[in-house]
This record gives sequence, structure tokens and C-alpha cells, in this order.
Amino acid sequence: MTRIAYLGQPGSYSDLACRTAFPGEETLGCVSFPEVFAAASDGRAGLAMIPVDNSLAGRIADVHHLLPESDLHIVGEHFQRIEHHLLAPKGATLQTIKTVKSHVQPIGQCRRYLQKMGYTPIVSGDSATAAKEVAEAGDPTLAAISSSLSGEIYGLVSLARNIEDEEHNTTRFLMMAREAAWPKDDGRKFITSFLYRVRSVPASLYKSLGGFATNGINLTKLESYMVGGFFEAAQFYVEAEGHPDQRPMKLALEELAFFSRKGTFKILGVYPAHRFRLVTAEPADD
Repeated sequence: MTRIAYLGQPGSYSDLACRTAFPGEETLGCVSFPEVFAAASDGRAGLAMIPVDNSLAGRIADVHHLLPESDLHIVGEHFQRIEHHLLAPKGATLQTIKTVKSHVQPIGQCRRYLQKMGYTPIVSGDSATAAKEVAEAGDPTLAAISSSLSGEIYGLVSLARNIEDEEHNTTRFLMMAREAAWPKDDGRKFITSFLYRVRSVPASLYKSLGGFATNGINLTKLESYMVGGFFEAAQFYVEAEGHPDQRPMKLALEELAFFSRKGTFKILGVYPAHRFRLVTAEPADD
């Protein structure tokens, strides 16, 4: 059995992502992102489930600063549809509810629903903690916005489901482990994630990425970070479609290494693309 570390309390959306991706496996809640990384690094967990992007809120910034410093490897990805439930104690109804607790993001993502119903929002530390507090209070005028899993764990009733304003609310998670696990190139669609720093010269970024264009490789993510307290050169985190054993990717990476700062190129992981990418891909432009 593989224990999976995640951020938050039991019933959080990260906990739900772990259980959805690995049914029947044990999960381990952690109080901070550094603790999640540490749990997988020191062996308390076999995997870490790390949220990196949300389709509404954008990138989860704290995580991206931890990725370069971690000794973990990316071994997979998971896309979790976020379905917000209005959870309340047994006996409560939509009419008895006056106040709703949750993390600031779920409250913002359900803003129109809360306004329509006339409920007063209260910001809590996270959605699962809000559900736990509502269960402990047992007040029919108090509800929480959280996951269906929170309702099951804390014995709450879902008075309404999918109350989010946008139905495409999805969070992407990276699965990270102590050991790299590059699968063989077997014809599937792969993602290669890597870090590098450019030399502080004109057109260095353009030249470092030119090989991906000439070899027909699609970049799905390109993000920059300042490192070391200096503002003259950035470190880049990149995700590219392809496998390092494929000739186009191999040539592109060789060209990138030539134009990047010596000793800064590092592959964080090679892993199969999640099926979510295949069913939600945008059509190619004419």
C-alpha cells in the first residue's frame, strides 16, 4: 500500500484528488507544502500530491518555488474537477442557512450563488476545516462550502452540489516521489518537465527555446522565477510534450543545454499525459 501525502485536513480537495487517483490507498494530511515534500522525501509517504494550477485561480505560487529545491521527482499528473457542495448539519435546509464558511477561494468561486441565496460568507483556513467546524457547531443556520468527501467524513448533508459559478473549475496536481520513474517511450503522449537558467545575454531565452520550434515540439508551460536574490537572469520551469528518447525532443534538449547556463539544466520528470489533456485539447488553428 502506498501512502500519499497532501496539504490540508481530511476531506480537502487535495485529499479527494489522492483518493480519486489512488482508490483504496492511505492518505496523509500535512499542515504546509514544505511538510508535504518532506513526508515524501523522508519516507513517511511514498508519494506527494501537489496542486500546481487551477483553471480559475491560476498557478499556486508557493509550490513553484519549492519544486526547484526539492529532491523529489515528478512521476505523474492528475486533473481533479472541483465540485463545491453546500454542506450543513442534519435537519438544516436551504431556508435555515444564514452564514456559510469556507476558504477564500471557494467563497470567491461561489460568489454568485451566495449572493442569490442571501448567505453571508465567512472566510476559514480551508474548506475541510470549515466543514469540520460546521459539524461541531451543529447549527442549522451555519453551512460550509467543501467537497463531498468532507460531507462523508464529518457527517454533513449536501443541500446543494456544483454551486460554483464556473463549471470548468479544475485543479492540476503533480505526483512526486523520491525515485525517478521514467516510463519507456511506448507510443503514449508524454510530458517532460525540466528546469534551466539562461545566460545573461541578449536573446538567450529565444535561442534556448528555438530547438523546440524547429523540431515541432509543443510547450505547454513556460514560467520564470528570480533566484538568488538577483534580477539579471531568471530560472525557467518548462513542460514540453514528448519523451527524451524521441529524436525531436533529444535534439531540442541538446540545443537548450548549449544556450543555457552551465550546470543549471535539470529534468524533474517524464510521465504520461493525463487523459484530461486528451479530451480537453483545443482544436488546432487553421
